[in-house]
Amino acid sequence: MIQEWENKAAGKILEEEEKRCFDFFWNEVSESEKSYGLIRDNDVERDMCSIASVGYGLAGLAVGVERGYVTREEAEQRAIGTLVTLKEKTERVHGFFYHFLHMEDASRYGKSEVSVIDTALLLMGGLVAGEYFGGRCRELWEELYAEVDWEWYRDPQSNRFYMGYNEREGHFGHWDHYAEQFIMYFLGVAAPKHPVDPSIFYDCPLYCDAYKDSGLIYHSHCGGLFVYQFSHAFLNLKGKKDRRGIDWFENSVRATKANRQYCIDNPPRRKTYHRNAWGMTACMTPHGYSGAQGAWPCFGNRVNEADGTIPPCGAIGSLPFCPKEVMEAAQHYASYPQLRGKYGFLDAFNLDVQPVWFADRYIGIDKGISLLMLENYRSDLIWRLTDGNKFIQKAFELLEIAP
Repeated sequence: MIQEWENKAAGKILEEEEKRCFDFFWNEVSESEKSYGLIRDNDVERDMCSIASVGYGLAGLAVGVERGYVTREEAEQRAIGTLVTLKEKTERVHGFFYHFLHMEDASRYGKSEVSVIDTALLLMGGLVAGEYFGGRCRELWEELYAEVDWEWYRDPQSNRFYMGYNEREGHFGHWDHYAEQFIMYFLGVAAPKHPVDPSIFYDCPLYCDAYKDSGLIYHSHCGGLFVYQFSHAFLNLKGKKDRRGIDWFENSVRATKANRQYCIDNPPRRKTYHRNAWGMTACMTPHGYSGAQGAWPCFGNRVNEADGTIPPCGAIGSLPFCPKEVMEAAQHYASYPQLRGKYGFLDAFNLDVQPVWFADRYIGIDKGISLLMLENYRSDLIWRLTDGNKFIQKAFELLEIAP
């Protein structure tokens, strides 16, 4: 399916944004023999690789070929080389990766944790590349996937995935509410070795609320939009419901509209928020990186921590959910020349501080969610590739998610 732009002016902006998002992943990469293919977390801290950024970059290679940004041969070489690095050069724990790695030699960066969600994002990117290129690329991905011991990351007492692991604390925290972890369930239940029981998906507690007339929303902790986007960038949940009758795609539509409506209502009277400046989500702020930028519904008064910062990826990552509203937001963001640079929109901006603030960097996961959701809206490419994967097909069956 090729989706035509309803708003031609916005379409031109978003097509340029897609190309520049791809450029981030193509350029901010290691070409060293020790760490070939690793991608930076951001373009300022030059020695820090994010494995989630690598996942988005691997998936983005299919976009690059389809859009003519690079040749198929170039992209396939990058994909295979990256997967070889991940398999042969990186330290893993029960198959799971450390959240951050050194760009120079692929070693663990600082005291970063062994991360289940970032491993899942990495694996989903590898899955997309494997489906697209086939052959050696698919083989390498399946080998990496088979080595992950999902059961080791599950708490048998609560039947929930732990939040993280390090050698000092052991496992800590739990994924105990709706968030971006759906890909963990899909990969975990369908794993060829060490799978988890599908009941883990249904044993995760859910909390729901509404914002005005949004309808009930199964919400996250802080109300940031990334939790309604990250798994959906890879999994085609449109038109499907789980065995409880929950339509998770519609849930993201409602959350997106509620986020926008909150910014229109603007109860904290921020200068930045309005009908075309919305999409509150985790991002850089004038005070550093914050995961607490979100809107209602959420837990308690966490929304009060939102400081007026808006990241363009918050809206753009919701393009398949609310295309008209996203296109209008993109035109608004493009009106700020300080917000655009070599990789498209910078991470965020804030008009509520003096002087007004525009981020000085690009963050991989924010460019990644923009890249994949732009392409899903335009052609369903990522969704079509994951739909064709035998493990994802098996996971849909095991989790009883169907039309």
